[in-house]
Amino acid sequence: MARDIRAGDRTVLSRAITLIESKRTDHRRAAVALTQELLAATGKAVRVGITGAPGVGKSTTIDALGSMLTGEGHKVAVLAVDPSSQRTGGSILADKTRMARLAADMNAFIRPSPASGTLGGVAAKTRETMLLCEAAGYDVILVETVGVGQSEIAVADMTDFFLALMLPGAGDELQALKKGVVELADMIAINKADGDNIARAKAAAAEYRAALHILSPRSPNWSPPVVTYSALIGDGIAALWTHVLEHRQKLTASGELAARRGEQQVKWMWSMLEERLFAPLRSDRALKAALPRIEADVAAGSLAANAAAEQIADLLGRR
Repeated sequence: MARDIRAGDRTVLSRAITLIESKRTDHRRAAVALTQELLAATGKAVRVGITGAPGVGKSTTIDALGSMLTGEGHKVAVLAVDPSSQRTGGSILADKTRMARLAADMNAFIRPSPASGTLGGVAAKTRETMLLCEAAGYDVILVETVGVGQSEIAVADMTDFFLALMLPGAGDELQALKKGVVELADMIAINKADGDNIARAKAAAAEYRAALHILSPRSPNWSPPVVTYSALIGDGIAALWTHVLEHRQKLTASGELAARRGEQQVKWMWSMLEERLFAPLRSDRALKAALPRIEADVAAGSLAANAAAEQIADLLGRR
């Protein structure tokens, strides 16, 4: 499988990602071996996280940007983390339908993954999927977030460049925007700057620039620009990529990019360890049988939450 992935076999790449997303113990072990085998072939791609509120045009932007990049000879992988229903666990998985050009492009690979309730809506195995795509020869990785909750922080911790997309109408947008998202952004881009919206987009950009002046930048080597563009007509798309490359050049020269990636790997390790430590809660029969009783006692107010946590920890320790 590793050999076929290095050869760029898209079918095997899809199978490998399915293997990595599996919760079966034997599959997990095989996935660990596969990732380790491919590790030396990874790390060369430009990793870009893209976030924004629903309706801002993330998928349309990725379709336009990705198509431009494949036209320039790049191979682009899009990891679209899709919202999962909290009630049914089902996933919408509609992003691919909004990337019509990329979906038909042999130099692009789109993988929608259900968020499945993982922290912040980021698919649990997005990092490993990214490594597989890099090993398969994709030199640009675009990670699209759900755009809600803590997904922005999680994606910023696995990419080199974090792009926040906004809509014209900065007054309302600034009220709804979390300070943390702006602090994480390496660039803010105002979409739908076309037709009658151009003036509003420019006004929004001015307000975001003012907001950035009072915040500490994420990197001492980079001042986040605020730009306007239109994903619909393609105006300003090339400029977005120019900023990404400029950012990469500056952080590589200063050594910050290598340091940031090293820190991300360590965070990934702890994240995986936490997942492994919680795995018995889902698989151990005795633990699964005890949890409903403990939860019921906490809900009824007869057991304090910290006491319940101690009980669960004791059960884990006896395994």
